[in-house]
Amino acid sequence: MGLGVFIHRSDSIYDDSPAEQYQFPSQYLHRVQACVGDWIIYYEPRKVSETRGYFAVAKVQQVIRDPNTSGMYLALIEPGSYLDFVHPVPFSGADGVVERGVLNAEGRISGRAQSAVRPISPDDFSRIVALGLDDHEPLLPRVDASASPPGFEEEQAPFQFEQSRDRVSYIASRIVRDRVFRQVVLSAYDKRCAIAGLKLINGGGRAEVDAAHIRPVEANGPDIVSNGIALSGTAHWMFDRGLIGLTDSLEILISRQVNDPDAVRGFINKTGRALAPRRVFERPHAHFLQWHREHCFKQ
Repeated sequence: MGLGVFIHRSDSIYDDSPAEQYQFPSQYLHRVQACVGDWIIYYEPRKVSETRGYFAVAKVQQVIRDPNTSGMYLALIEPGSYLDFVHPVPFSGADGVVERGVLNAEGRISGRAQSAVRPISPDDFSRIVALGLDDHEPLLPRVDASASPPGFEEEQAPFQFEQSRDRVSYIASRIVRDRVFRQVVLSAYDKRCAIAGLKLINGGGRAEVDAAHIRPVEANGPDIVSNGIALSGTAHWMFDRGLIGLTDSLEILISRQVNDPDAVRGFINKTGRALAPRRVFERPHAHFLQWHREHCFKQ
C-alpha cells in the first residue's frame, strides 16, 4: 500500500467520477496498484482555468480492467471514503510548493510534477490534508451550546496530524465528514436555500440552511459537493421524504402526495428551478438526482 496523487480535471476526457472511479491508461497501472487499500489526493493542474489545486481525498479499493475501453483501467474508490476539501490547496504558496516530493536535488520542480499518477510521502500527504481541512469558520448546524461535540469549539486551533493513524481516523470520522460536507456545500450555494432562494443568517452568525445529501450516506451516497444541495429546514424535510424532487435540469418537482400543493408552490422560488452553484462541477450530478427520483421521490 502507498499514498498517492491522482491528477483529475473537471473537464476531463477520461471516464472519471472522483467519488466512484478513476480511469487511467496501462502505463500507470503499477503506480495505481501501489495505492490499493490506501489514500490518494486528487489534484487539478495549474493550467486549468480556476484550478482547484489539491481538492479532495479518497481511498482506492481495487483496480480492474475497464470493461468498456480497451487498454484502460479503473481505480475503484472505496464507497464513503471520498471527501472534498473545505479549502482547495494551491500547488505552491509563500513557502514554496506544498508537495515537496516533486522537487529535485537542486530544489527545483522536476518532471515528476507532470505525472498523472505519482506516489506522495506521508509528510506531504498530511500537510496537504491539514491545509485542505483547516477551517476557521465551522458553520456547524444549529445546536445548543452545551451540546457541541468536544474538540470542535469555534476557537479550536487547526488540527495537527501527529501520527498516520490520527490522519486516517480524522478523515474517516463521520462527525468530521458531516462538518466538512456542510462547509463545502454551503460555500457552493452561498448559504442560500436552493429551493426557496432564501439566505437567512441567525443572530449567532450561522446560516439557517442545511447541507443535504441527494443520495444519502446510508445508501452509499458520497460526501462530494455534486451529491449535495443547500436546503432550509422545511425544504430539507420535504426533500428527504420525497415530497419534492428535481429533474436533471433542476426543475422542482412536487409530489402528488403533497396535501397542500399551492402552499408548496408559494414556498419555492419564482423560477420553479433549484438555484445552482456557479461552477459546473459543484452542481447536482444527474446520477444522484436520478437515484433520488427513483428511490425517494413520491410520484
